[in-house]
Amino acid sequence: MDGWETHAVQVVTEASWIDVVISSEIPVLVEFWAAGSVPSQMIAPIIDDLAQEYAGKILCCRVNTDDSPNIATQYGIGSVPTFLFFKNGETKESVIGAVPKSTLTATIDKYIDP
Repeated sequence: MDGWETHAVQVVTEASWIDVVISSEIPVLVEFWAAGSVPSQMIAPIIDDLAQEYAGKILCCRVNTDDSPNIATQYGIGSVPTFLFFKNGETKESVIGAVPKSTLTATIDKYIDP
């Protein structure tokens, strides 16, 4: 993760996907979003909070589905926001929609080391 700070949400593109998400040594929460999506805008501050709260335990990333459509297609993203949880380069779980923070924290807690 050279150059990547784990306390901030990272913007991931098709060019950086493998290096940042798939090769990560810690679990990764990826938010798939779109600029015109009100639910995506509503949940953005929650993802920022999670990046701070779980700094060093998970990596929080964002993928703009308009800018990186191939990643969205590869993972079957049909609506935004959608969250995918990766561990050891594999998708472990998905959460769809602007869900409460507690839903995301409960899911994160399943995949981080105590």
